[in-house]
Amino acid sequence: MNEFMQWRWTAILLLTASNVFMTFAWYGHLKFKSAPLWLVILASWGIALFEYILMVPANRWGSAHFSVFQLKIIQEVITLTVFTVFAMVFLGTRLKWNYLVAFLFILAAVFFTFLPDAKKEDNKVYSSHAPHEG
Repeated sequence: MNEFMQWRWTAILLLTASNVFMTFAWYGHLKFKSAPLWLVILASWGIALFEYILMVPANRWGSAHFSVFQLKIIQEVITLTVFTVFAMVFLGTRLKWNYLVAFLFILAAVFFTFLPDAKKEDNKVYSSHAPHEG
């Protein structure tokens, strides 16, 4: 593995970039409601390809530093952060107080996810299902 792939922040950066593509693929068409649905679907699939191109290596390389549960929770926080900025800037919606409170509860989940020994315990199960080489 080269140095970039071994860097712990690589997965987070790739997950963030992936989520930008995902958000535009899933919600960008809402700004263009007069476009035909078939065209919107094709455009969304085209955008989503780049999401997968970034997401798969993010999860593969990130699993060297984080448990699969930690990766998923990191991804969800990134998704909500990217979506919040997207909804406010691109779609012109407002962030209401109850959405902010819900987001704070999700951040609390991140705290619990990264308590000491979280990855160690998860990897016992994770590594036992890995294919054997030989």
